[in-house]
Order: sequence, then C-alpha cells, then structure tokens
Amino acid sequence: MFKRNSSTSEKAGWRDYQKALKAPRRPKKPFTWPKIRIGWIVWRWVTLLTAIFAGLWILLSAGKEKIVEEPAKEAVFRKQTGNVQFIEKSDLPVFIGNISMVNLTSNPIQVDFDGRSYQMHTSLDMELQQYLLKRMDRVNSRYIGIVAMKPDSGRILAMAGFNKIDPDQDPCLLADYPAASLFKIVTAAAGAEEKGYTAQTRFTFNGFKHTLYKRQLTDKQNRYTNAISLKGAFAQSVNPVFGKIGALYLKQEALEKYGNAFGFNREVTFEFPLAVSHLTVKSDSYHRAEIASGFNRQTTISPIHGAMIASIVLNDGIPVEPTVIDTVEDKTGMPIYRTKPKFLSPAVTQKTAKVLNQLMVATVSSGTARKTFRGHSRSKVLSRLRLGGKTGSIYNRSHDARFDWYIGFAEEMGGNEKLAVSVMVAHEEYIGTRAGQYARWVIERHFKKYFANKKSMEKKNTTG
Repeated sequence: MFKRNSSTSEKAGWRDYQKALKAPRRPKKPFTWPKIRIGWIVWRWVTLLTAIFAGLWILLSAGKEKIVEEPAKEAVFRKQTGNVQFIEKSDLPVFIGNISMVNLTSNPIQVDFDGRSYQMHTSLDMELQQYLLKRMDRVNSRYIGIVAMKPDSGRILAMAGFNKIDPDQDPCLLADYPAASLFKIVTAAAGAEEKGYTAQTRFTFNGFKHTLYKRQLTDKQNRYTNAISLKGAFAQSVNPVFGKIGALYLKQEALEKYGNAFGFNREVTFEFPLAVSHLTVKSDSYHRAEIASGFNRQTTISPIHGAMIASIVLNDGIPVEPTVIDTVEDKTGMPIYRTKPKFLSPAVTQKTAKVLNQLMVATVSSGTARKTFRGHSRSKVLSRLRLGGKTGSIYNRSHDARFDWYIGFAEEMGGNEKLAVSVMVAHEEYIGTRAGQYARWVIERHFKKYFANKKSMEKKNTTG
C-alpha cells in the first residue's frame, strides 16, 4: 500500500497529475506550398470570362436595337423650337416611308409617322397633272415620263409617268433611258468653255447628218464637204460635227468634267429615291465621238435630270435641286417642314449658258423641233414666249422600242415667268404621241393659266 511520507512527495504527485490531464501537443509540420490544381483554375476563369462576355453581348445588342429603332426619330426630327419639332429635306424619304408618288392626283397627302398624322403638301399643279394623265398614249408607248419644273426654285409642277412593264415604278425617277442627242448640250457647253465656241463658230463635215462613221471623223475636205455653224449643227442634230468635237477637239477629261458638272454620275437630293444618270468616257477617239454626239446607249438619264439640265440654261449656268414637297404640317396645322430653293455649284459660266440658250432656241425655230411648235407665232399663248429645246431619239438594243426625248424651256417675253420641261417616250411598234407634243401641251397649259391669273391680278389692282 502506498504511503505519503512527506509533503514534498505529495506536491510532486499533484504536478504529475496535472501534466497527465493536458492533451499532448501535435508536432509542428514544416510549411509547404499547396498543390496548384490547374484544371480547377482554368474552369473558374472560363466560367468568369463567359459570364463577362455574355453580359457585354446583351448590352451591345440592346444598343444595336436602339440604333435601329431610334435614328428614324433622331434623324428626322433634327431641330426643335418650343414644342415644335422640325425635319429637313434629306430626312423626308424616311418620314414619307413607302408612300408612292406615281401619278398623284390629290393634294395634300396624309402621312402617318411615329403614331402621329401629318399633312404633306406637294408643289404639283393637280389640274396640269390630271390633264397630262388623261392625254397619255398608253397604247403605243412602253414608257412615258413628263416633268415640268420651275427653274428659279426647283419646284416640280408636273411629274406624270406611265410604265407598261412595271406600273409601280415611276419612269420620271428612273435613269435607265439612253440620253441620245441630249448629250449634245453637254458637248456644246464643253466646247464653249474649253475652246471658246460661239453659236456662229463654223465646222465642216462629210456624209449624212445623222450617221457617225469613222471616215466622217477627219478634217479632210473635198468637194462634198459641208460647212455649218455650231447653232445649225445643234439645231439639226448633226452627228459628225459633234463627233469630231469629241474625237478631235476635246479631251476625254473635258467630256467627263462637264458631264459631271451637268449632273451625270452624281446623286441629287430629292424627296423620293432618284436614280443616278450614268456617263462613262473612254480614251478611244471613236468612243468619245459616240459620247459627244449621243450616238450610244450607255449614257443614260432620267426625266427629272433632263428638267435640271434645261434649268441650267435658264439659270445662267447654275443647277437647282428639284423638289416636290412644299410643306409638311402636323394635326394642328403647324408646319414642321418648309422647302426652300437650293442652288448647286455653277455648271458653266453665264456666257456659255447664253450660247446654249441660242442653240436651243434655234432648235425650235429652225431645227428638229420646228414641226412640233409649228404655228407658235400665231398662238395666243406661245407667241408671248421665248421657246428653246433639244430633241433626241435612239432605238434600244432589241429594236422593239424607240426612245424619244424633248427637253426645253419657255420664258415669258417682257416678264419673269419661266418653265423647264423634260419628256421621255418609249414608242413600241407604232409611233404614238411624240415627246415634243407632250412638252407643247405642258407649256401651253401652264402659261394659259399663268396669263389668265396675271390678267386677273392686273385688273384687280387697277380697280382697287
């Protein structure tokens, strides 16, 4: 049996007991870097990056939807004064949408945009428009395009068309039609600018007037050589003279320069899609002769462009932008758009424009349009006008349609009223109503109304 003999032994036993109660400490392990689990890290990064890109894609998609939906409003309503928002001419195609301008016979036109209704007032003379539509020869014609325009403002008074192939397409807006001898206007302008030609400048040619053979493009003279002035060559549309100007006297760059100045290969701002007229000039001399005389089918033009060219002659060489929308009003009658004339960079000098004016007047008085305007000096309306024009005609490639052109002008003698006219007719098997006849009807109808209104105003002012 165990005995506690002294206090020292008791004390030592208690300490041993306390030590025995304490849990033994685990031995410390040396520090080591944890093992890197590459697969786990890659998976976490892939997941994170996928989430980031998914979020960015959603944000960008939302932004793209806004860009598609919002610009119609942002681009159309550019200006705001008070509570009224305004639009500009370049925005009208978006504002108008799919409304067709083919042969309009009512004014104004209702337009619905962004949940609101607007009234669109055109510049068209509805009486003149309906008159032309009733007189169109739809039996013998494949296409008809008639445009009447005020040269001092670009306002279109008539835009009547007929398209037997596609009734929904307006020929007035298309530039699929060969310009033919209309391009002689550009060639004459280039000659006047580059070479100083006047209406009296003399030229020579051999052979027939309306052919264009390579043997005719020389300056060799013999007893069969004919001499003619520029005015006579233009009025009678003599191909060899203009072919020689293009092949021998003018450079390729000159034809290109003045073609572009007269509106070829250039987009023109209009309220409806307007096709670009096409011109390509090659270095080959015979090709230049074809271009200069209009003896080709590759140079194409629209009836609206034809009216612009006639306006250049009346505007002392300055083109005017065409327009057919006068105003757009909201439901309260407040205008949100009002047209204003826009003149472009001069195509030619005032001096050259006067030369072209003389050439076109000669076409009516003694040239290819003489029969069309026969008796104009005895007409109560036409006798009070200075008339000028240019004709052109050419078959299509299949020879089943003949394109017939007349572009010209009428200006009041002793007054300020002027009108530019452009007419294209594609005759089929039989020649129906010619382009020049439509032009005469337009001029007579417009100025008959104008002179009547003028007389009424003068009478009113006298009695008042």
